[in-house]
Amino acid sequence: MLNRERYRGRLIDHIGLVVRDFTASKAFYTAVFNALSIPIGGSDERNLWADELFISTADSNEVTGHLTGRIHLAFQARDRAMVDAFYQAAMAQGGRDNGPPGERHYHPGYYAAFVLDPDDNNIEAVFHGESERSAAAVHIRY
Repeated sequence: MLNRERYRGRLIDHIGLVVRDFTASKAFYTAVFNALSIPIGGSDERNLWADELFISTADSNEVTGHLTGRIHLAFQARDRAMVDAFYQAAMAQGGRDNGPPGERHYHPGYYAAFVLDPDDNNIEAVFHGESERSAAAVHIRY
């Protein structure tokens, strides 16, 4: 992967999804990233990455050749409108409804939408309500 910039100080270092249909997954995740204002770090014929999420074909040099299986992956949204935009973008690119935008019972203010991606992964966008962050991210350059 060409991008040598990384972020540190979060729970997850990176996540890799190995997908069956890279073309469909690339279209799906590109639409989702755009709706969530997540910049795409790069792509090639076998990989797409944004921040520390890597989506790859089984024959990519970066993975072991096995599908990752069904997972639940939740993206943070800035507000309710971004959750709504995520849902619409995902559905327009072949996502399947797994829970339309709305309040959830998890805690007051939990507003989320759930879709199944082309590999049946449960993908969520969530807004937890108004809050103040100490920093947007920790950015380290090598």
